[in-house]
This record gives sequence, structure tokens and C-alpha cells, in this order.
Amino acid sequence: MRPSSSPSDGLFSALLCHGPVAAEVDGAAWLRALLDTEAALARATASVGLVPHDAAQGVVDACADASAYDQSELGHSAALGGNPVIPLVRAIEERAGAGGAHVHHGATSQDVLDTAMMLVAARARAALSEVLRACVAAAAELAARHRDTVVSGRTLMQHAVPTTFGLKAVGWATALQGCADRLAAIQLPVQLGGAAGTLASYAGRGREVSSMMAADLGLASSPLPWHTARLPVADLAGALGTTAGAVSKTALDVVLLAQTEVGEVREGHAGAGGSSAMPHKRNPVAAVQARAAARRAPGLVATLLSCMEQEHERAAGAWHAEWVPLSDLLASTGTAAAWLRESLEALEVDVDRMRANLDDRASEAAAAPVAEAITPLLGRAGAHDLVAEAIRTARATGTSLRAVLLRLPDLSQVLTPERLDQLLEMTLDVGEAGSLVDDALRSLPSAATSAR
Repeated sequence: MRPSSSPSDGLFSALLCHGPVAAEVDGAAWLRALLDTEAALARATASVGLVPHDAAQGVVDACADASAYDQSELGHSAALGGNPVIPLVRAIEERAGAGGAHVHHGATSQDVLDTAMMLVAARARAALSEVLRACVAAAAELAARHRDTVVSGRTLMQHAVPTTFGLKAVGWATALQGCADRLAAIQLPVQLGGAAGTLASYAGRGREVSSMMAADLGLASSPLPWHTARLPVADLAGALGTTAGAVSKTALDVVLLAQTEVGEVREGHAGAGGSSAMPHKRNPVAAVQARAAARRAPGLVATLLSCMEQEHERAAGAWHAEWVPLSDLLASTGTAAAWLRESLEALEVDVDRMRANLDDRASEAAAAPVAEAITPLLGRAGAHDLVAEAIRTARATGTSLRAVLLRLPDLSQVLTPERLDQLLEMTLDVGEAGSLVDDALRSLPSAATSAR
């Protein structure tokens, strides 16, 4: 269980714990999940006759009010036994009265903590899914609005052939939706095995108890205890890391398109993005913060994957090392997505600047169709080298690419002035970009594209 305060509180909390996900993984959320797990265990064991119903109800009642438990005290006491379940069970026993003897029936601390961890993850995932759905909707709206807005394609940070802003934006939407789908597919199972994973304390009803708990808590059932088989944690970590990566890629595109020398987009937040030293600046602060939060994810994923190596039936440290990194990974990914949502929903697209940037490099954008046209004469390598040299000459002399090419006598066999003019006019050819946008938009869930 995370402490009620963390290094991100105070000065940095608004930056690093932004959006609805962070509240689902703090100390209060963990405590609520632990109590919900103990209550579900009491109900399930009573249902199969292992615990008297009155006693189970006493446990359920004792778990109903999380505010009755002192997080700080539980956290300090956790150090004595290595986890917060041990002191929490004692605290529930004191509040459950006659039912106290039946708290935590047949379970081990890891059963409760792992189940609570999956419950925390499930609740955080639900919040993250809503944020991702809004991101997808914002990107899809940009794609639909700018389906045919031509913009310079950029490869290796250099101007390439044209594309459309709609195709760029629908690429964001599709990647983010893919991440949401992967997250939704992750199984978050209940954990119940008892002291050594054999369900020995449940009189042959252990699997039934486990299934009842899963249904009660809205988690997946598990055919076996997974005390040291940490696939649920690893799968979740991988999906969260992928999501953070897709968020960061989108945010990076926004940052690059918003830089002064490009100026094709800007965030429209009133009063945001200022500088303490330069009043003229308008920084894409939401996209910057999305990247900052997402950058924390890879290290956290690596930590969680390193915890998969565990000893026999109970880990000596690797299990304990998962709790805070998983919380932080959920919070960081959720924060990144929340900032990206703000960036995309306020994004202003400067169509005129896009066209001006494209026109600045229009003759060079013709290089590809010109090279293709003279390939039968010179071969692919020869055509490529000739056009590249012509561009260098045009830049050095301030001459148009058309004029330089027309002065090359060897090209007259395949390139008349009229044919060259046709090729130069192909600089705005974006191929099948429009239909690609249409197909991609149709593939997105209608709920996502109508979320705004």
C-alpha cells in the first residue's frame, strides 16, 4: 500500500498526478481495495458454509468504512511483517466483534494483497480507458476535419513527399485505440491459494470460493493461484508501457509541429504555455507534460518485468517490489494520457502555415516523381544521384530545380519541358491518403469517435 503522501505531492502533484487515474492508485484506493477483498472473502466463505453468516456479516460491516482505518499507522506496522495485510487483518478483527475470529479465513497475505492489486488496477484501467477514448475522439475529429489538408511529410526530420494532416491524426487515433484494446484484453484475476497455493484450508471448496470472489469483485477467475507466476502483472505492465509510448509519440508530433520554425499547430489553452523569461513564447505545455509523464513508464515496466523471477511458492522481495512501481506506472500512464487529451482537444491547426511550408519545398518535393520518370534512362541509382545533385545545385545557385534540370542535355530524351512541368505539378499528390483516413475512421469504435 502506498503511503498517503508521496514525493510527487505538493509542488509536482498537479504535473505528475494529473487526471482521474492517479486518484485510483493512491493509499486510500489501495486501502479500499484491501477492505473490499476481505469483505468479498467473508461473503464467499459464508456462501459455501465455511464461515457463519452472522460472523461474515460482521467482517463485511467492519470493512465498509475505510475512513475508520489509519493509513499511516497501517503503513508503519506493515514494516514488521513485510506487508500491510497483517496489521489490517488485526484492525478488522478488532472492529468485527464476534466475527473477528473469521476474518481472512484460509487466506495468506499475498492472496489479499494480490487481489487488491488487481482491483486497484481494474479501477485505474477503467479511468484510463475513458481518457484514452477521449484522446481517440479528439484525434479522430482532427482527422475528419483535415482529411484533405496537405502537409509536408517528414522523414528523418527532413521534408519528404506530401501527406495529409488527416492521415497523421488518424494514425494517432488508431494507435491510441489499439492501446485501449490491448489494455481491455488484459486478464486481471483474483488470487486465492492459501499458505502454499494448495487451498488446503477450504475443505475442497477453495476453487468455488475463488470464483465467487472474482464475480463479487468484478475480476477474472484464475484456474490456479499465481503467487509466483506473475503473468498478470507483466501483461499489464507491457500494455501500460505500450500505451505510454503511443501517447508520447503523439505528444512529440505536436511538440515538433508547434516549434517556431514549423508553426503548423498550437495549443489553444488560454493563459497556458508561458515562459518565466520570454513573454513572447507559447509553449505546447500539455504535450510537453504528456511526454514527461510517459518518459517514466519504461523504467517502471522494466522493474516489474524484473520481478517475474520469484522463488518457489513465495517470493522473497520480488513480490514486494511490485506494489509501488505498478501504482506509479498506472498513474504515469494515466497522467500522460490526461495531458494528451488536453493538448488534442485544444489543438489549433494552421492550414495556411502548412501550405506555406509545403510551398517552400515544393520543387524539392518533385524530386521523387522526376527521379521515377528518368529511371528507365539512368537506372534507379543513377536517377536518384542526378536529381539529388540537381537539388544541391539549385540551392547553391538560387536557381529553380526546373531550370537546373532543363539544362541537363541527357534528360531531353525523356523529359520535355511540358513533361517536367507536369511532374512539378505532382508535388501535392498524396496518393490514397483520403481513402486511408476514411477506412481508419470507420474502423474506430463509434463510442470513441463520439466521446466528445
